[in-house]
Amino acid sequence: MKKIIVISLTVILNWQGSSISKSEVYLCDSSGGKKYHYTKSCRGLSNCKHEIIKVSIQKAQNMGKTLCGWE
Repeated sequence: MKKIIVISLTVILNWQGSSISKSEVYLCDSSGGKKYHYTKSCRGLSNCKHEIIKVSIQKAQNMGKTLCGWE
């Protein structure tokens, strides 16, 4: 029974942490950038020749950005 409680708490805490981290995303700060990324190391950002910036997901969507296909 103890194992079930420990596993349940671990899953719940990990799930909550992952939803919080997705409130901010990364963008290539260029005029041609169209996507946002959950991680700075995303494969979709590998060709970015400009600065990679962190913004809220709401701001990225307001700028017309959509989620990267690699995510």
